Amino acid sequence: MTDGERNQVKVLYSERQWVPWYWWLFAAAFVALIATQAGINRSGIWFYGTAVLLAAISTWVLLSWSGTKITVEEDSEGTRWLVVGEANLPSTVVSRSLAVPSSAKRNAMGRQFDPAAFMVSHGWVPEMVMLVLDDEDDPTPYWLISSKNPEQLLQSFVPHQTVNT
Repeated sequence: MTDGERNQVKVLYSERQWVPWYWWLFAAAFVALIATQAGINRSGIWFYGTAVLLAAISTWVLLSWSGTKITVEEDSEGTRWLVVGEANLPSTVVSRSLAVPSSAKRNAMGRQFDPAAFMVSHGWVPEMVMLVLDDEDDPTPYWLISSKNPEQLLQSFVPHQTVNT
């Protein structure tokens, strides 16, 4: 997609994969514990300096882990695009699609996983979407992507393949 086309897109689905809220509590407890340890029997600069440094590092880590954004866009020609970070996939090359439930996530990423596949997975997102590609110009056999709502993602991206159950 060119920059001019990107200005004329309609967003059909959007999801940001934030880390769970309780990870922020664990990070705060870690910062408090280590800062307290560093400040014992020392001047206050040790406590405050350590707290500020570790708070900045843990905030950066948690925000960078939460940076995955998944969107489904429709361009002016009617083609739907799945955008995961910097990667783009048109719906025209998807031959089959399925939602991978949390009970099958481990198997999907197990021994039969193809190393040439495109994968975006986070441990805190329990379900996934598998998109099998039919594109002779691309060696990638399929995309495997974590999603908080895989059925809605599939309905937005490949509605002609979605089966209502």
